[in-house]
This record gives sequence, C-alpha cells and structure tokens, in this order.
Amino acid sequence: MEWLIAAGLHPRANATTLKVAQDLGARMDYDTGHARYCMEETAARLGIDKSTVKRHAAVLRELGALAWVVHGTKTNIRRALGLKGYAGTATVYAAVIPAVYDRAMGHQVIGTGYEARIVVHQRKPVDNSPVDNQPSGSCAPPSLTVVKEVGQVQVESGFNYTPRKRASRETESLPDQTDQKRSSSEGGPSRRHPLQVARDIQIARRVRALVNWTQTERLRRLAYVLRPFIDRGLDSHDIAAELAGMCLGWRPKQPANYIRAALAEQAAHDAVLAADAERLAGQTWRAATAQQAADLASLEALFGTGPAEPVRTDDDRRAARLDWNLWPDVADHYADDPDDAIDLYGERLCTYAVRMDAQSKSRQEASYV
Repeated sequence: MEWLIAAGLHPRANATTLKVAQDLGARMDYDTGHARYCMEETAARLGIDKSTVKRHAAVLRELGALAWVVHGTKTNIRRALGLKGYAGTATVYAAVIPAVYDRAMGHQVIGTGYEARIVVHQRKPVDNSPVDNQPSGSCAPPSLTVVKEVGQVQVESGFNYTPRKRASRETESLPDQTDQKRSSSEGGPSRRHPLQVARDIQIARRVRALVNWTQTERLRRLAYVLRPFIDRGLDSHDIAAELAGMCLGWRPKQPANYIRAALAEQAAHDAVLAADAERLAGQTWRAATAQQAADLASLEALFGTGPAEPVRTDDDRRAARLDWNLWPDVADHYADDPDDAIDLYGERLCTYAVRMDAQSKSRQEASYV
C-alpha cells in the first residue's frame, strides 16, 4: 500500500487511506485473505468519520487493493443461524495485490486466485500457501485474477462496484474481460491502465451531467461504452454533442446498451462505406492502368519504339561477377560493347576474359599448324 500511494496511482490516496488499509490488515484472516469491513468500529478506532472510512475504502477498491467478497445487507443473519435478535449481514473484503504492482516489481504470476505462486525474475518460485493468522507472515495474498468486467471490475473470488440490490442475481453484462484479453492477443485493443479507467470515469461523470437521458445509467458502465469516443480524443462536451443527436424526443431505458447498439450500427455502416470506397478505388486504379497501357502501346506503334530496358542495379553487377568460369560470354560481350561489359562485369573480370580468350585462340592456331 505504501508503494501504491507513493506511486501516485490514485489522486485521493493519502495517509488516511494507508491507515484504513492497516486497520483491515490487522484484522485480516491470513488463511483466506479476507477481512470484515466493520465501518463503525474502524471509524472509532482511527478517530475519523464513517464517511471518511467509506471514501477511503472506495479508494482502496479503485486502486485494486480490495475486492468485495460479500456485500453487506440488512438481512438478519442471526435469524438465518436460528438465533434471537438482529444483526445485518457483514461486508467482507479480500486483500488483493494489483497487477500494476506485480509488473513494477517484475513478478511473474503463475496460477489464479489464492493458490497462485509468484516467480521473481525467473528465480526460485515462492509458494504462497496459507500461513498462520498473523499480520507479520512472510507471504502476502496473491493477485486475484480479473475475469470479467460488467461495467465494473469483477474478480475470481471477489468483486468491485457491484450494487447491493443486484449482487445476488445475474445481470446482462457488457463484453467481459476475458474477451478483452482474447482480442488483445489477436491484435485488438490491450487492457486499459487503471489511471486511464479513472480518467474515463471522470469524463463519463461530466457527460452524464450534460446529457439528461444518460443520468439513469451507472457511472462505470457508462464510462465503458463511451470508450470509443474517448479513444478518438473527444472531451466530455464533444461526447455530449455526439450523444445529443443519437436519440431525439425519447429516453432509452438502458442508455449504455442503446449507446453500444448505436455505435455498432454506425461501425457497420462505416465498414460498408469503406468497402465501397475501396472497391471504387480498385476499379479506378484498374481503369487508369489499362488506359496507361493502351497509351504506351499507341506510342510504340507510332514511333516504333519498344519498352525501355530495365535499369541495371548493383545487385545485377554483383551477380554477374560471381562466376569467372563464364569468361567466354564475358569476352564476347566485351567484343560487342566494351563499355557496357566493363560496367556489368568490372575491369578485372573483363581483363581476365580477354586474356583467356586470346590464349584460347593461340592454342587453336597452334593446333592447326
């Protein structure tokens, strides 16, 4: 936590955030990596307001250092246990090591969940097996593997920013994180940096204030569907202007799904236009090529000139000078056009070819005598 705060990964992370993290760490079960929230008791122990505890717990979640395991509700847990009295269901958090820390430290994570092992710089693996329930244990809980994004981050054994009223039932999700990883490996967009996600949320907050029909949508879900606009470099006012023309005179019940569908339709339309433009460009190029060939043929027929000889390159010269056993051809070429032969074969090979040709002719004359 000290490293995460010092790295400036969250603008609101400070010493109070560290105190809240230390309080949770002191009460954490190091066999499971879980800790009860206990907001009121934490506020009393630290001498701060409950709203401050809530705010800095949210900062820890946004940093990726906490993940929800169980949402606290008003359900009477004592009745479920067959006991008298009332006690609401407690909120349980999981301590998490963010992936940005593992990357900065050079850790290679092998496995998923709390059974993962960490290899540092390809050296001897460190087994993060459960240790005694003591804060001073030598092993820290490993990173939870992010597997799904439903307008918020969800993890294998915990989750962040899931509304309490929807935590116990399935919801229609936006494209999940596994699809994003797959698209990244296939050449698609890579995973978003936490700082970029925070910036997306800030832009979405301003957009939601400017466009009234988006105000019923959850912030993180809205930020997710606005990514195509943000990646184009548009600010909140530009995005609001784009959204203003999407639906006039009515309010969609699910703004995020509507925006996603509208963007998909626009992308399909743009793809059709691009294909048409490419086809037209191909036809234009073929027509221009055919016309150029026809014009060249007309000029050749008119002036009786053939196509120009290709320009000789250094590669042609190097290839011609490799085999000196072809000196008879070199000698014939030199006899027909000395300048061109020297340019192609070089002076040394031409001299050698002329000398060998002279010796060959002398031996032939001697044999006749």
